[in-house]
Amino acid sequence: MKDTFKHKGMRNKLVDIIAAKNIKNKNVLDAIRGVPRHLFMDSSFEDHAYQDKAFPIAAEQTISQPYTVAFQTELLEINPGDKILEIGTGSGYQTAVLLRLKAKVFTIERQLELFKKTSIFFKKMGYRPKKFIFGDGYKGLPEEAPFEGIIVTAGAPEIPKALLSQLKIGGKLVIPVGLDDQIMTRIIRKSEKEFERQEFGSFRFVPLLEDKN
Repeated sequence: MKDTFKHKGMRNKLVDIIAAKNIKNKNVLDAIRGVPRHLFMDSSFEDHAYQDKAFPIAAEQTISQPYTVAFQTELLEINPGDKILEIGTGSGYQTAVLLRLKAKVFTIERQLELFKKTSIFFKKMGYRPKKFIFGDGYKGLPEEAPFEGIIVTAGAPEIPKALLSQLKIGGKLVIPVGLDDQIMTRIIRKSEKEFERQEFGSFRFVPLLEDKN
């Protein structure tokens, strides 16, 4: 599959749709514009790749809605060179957006089928996260902490304490919290023991699973 002028035109339209939904960060919009989402999806879904919708991928997971990807990414307020931990690599689309923003990305996937598939895809496409790990995202990645940002791309019943402890002072955790519907939540680490919690409305994600490997 190629990335054609037609695909680029469709991405421009997608960015217009997302910007109209109040995504304002130009770098985030440019990242969405730059990542060929159709290549992350089954070719049978190619015609739907630039709709602002989530779609199924392997292992009963989904590729997130572009608006959701943009929304979470904007909340992270990434600067080039920031260390970002991503919990739930999935198709790798969110990873690619983070890499486009020149973040140093450490990403964890717990579904072996997806991990293998996305590993091959990253190599083929030249996407280079600092580390791509098969494992339990609930535990984070203590050996690489602290992080400027942590992004969780699955719904969590509560905020994993391990992730809070791996934030830098001033760092941000962006996580959808809840069982059926999730509230998009941002936690900012103010000091060793002090965290500020902000909430940004309702979203729907697949569940974040703990220790099911």
